[in-house]
Amino acid sequence: MRIATWNVHEAVGVDGRCLPARIARVLAELDADVVALQEFSPRRGTVDELTKQLEDAAKATLVVMPTFLKRGRVFGNALLCRLPIVSVDARDLALERREPRNLIDARIDWDGRPLRVLATHLGLRRAERIRQVERVDAWLDDDDAPIVLLGDFNEWRLHGCLAPIERRLARVPAPPTFPSPAPIARLDRMFASSAVRVSHVHTHRSRSASIASDHLPLVATLERG
Repeated sequence: MRIATWNVHEAVGVDGRCLPARIARVLAELDADVVALQEFSPRRGTVDELTKQLEDAAKATLVVMPTFLKRGRVFGNALLCRLPIVSVDARDLALERREPRNLIDARIDWDGRPLRVLATHLGLRRAERIRQVERVDAWLDDDDAPIVLLGDFNEWRLHGCLAPIERRLARVPAPPTFPSPAPIARLDRMFASSAVRVSHVHTHRSRSASIASDHLPLVATLERG
């Protein structure tokens, strides 16, 4: 299975232009079975129009889990998935006086076997991330299915606030993804339980991907352990 995570920055590229078609083009290039998206929001048009555009490009179903309304439009996390989605829920990571956050908790059918996909976008402040990681860590025991956790964790250090998760799930070594023209920070990451193996981890650095957002997509291959 090919998986990816990408902060699409509301489809606003490093050139300052909002071009959802450019995001769609990169998703088609990725050709991934599962893609976690952060900062999903239709600056132009409607949610339905953007959803169809991205679904057509990725050849997948899009599940949108907004965290709040930004300029009157939904904003937050989304998940593209080509495999059957058995169940999906939004877990609350919001903290008082901070930008609302959540986590998508999806259970998918992977060739007749369950896989739990957790996708999120953590807060900007260290204290905020510490509390959010505590919640995520507690949710890992809610299901005995294999787990892959991915998203934009906003953690600039190698381990930092994510240490509790790394004691439960294996951190997947990944290259920097931010900022997209010359990445230096590993903000986008993946973690997996021992029942699965993640390999061939890389950033997607096509011409379109390098300008479509301020983050590069992080891509990997997922196999059963």
